[in-house]
Amino acid sequence: MLNIHYFASIREIVGKDSEHLELPSGASTVKDLVEHLSTVNPAFKSLVDSEKKILVAVNQTVADESCMLSKNDEVAFFPPMTGG
Repeated sequence: MLNIHYFASIREIVGKDSEHLELPSGASTVKDLVEHLSTVNPAFKSLVDSEKKILVAVNQTVADESCMLSKNDEVAFFPPMTGG
């Protein structure tokens, strides 16, 4: 089961800080997971459709959309960091 975490403004928009989710059938990458979450959660879809980039980490390592997922992975979504 995937452990999914939402941080900062993403947490506020989707209305939760985490969830446990079975890896959907046929899903094997971060891109597949994002598409699934966009289908089941309109608030998450609005984030994906916006021009803002969402950063993803898999098992505490920043990952791109082609990153392969396993059933017990930890996936975190967070807004891009800015420096000053």
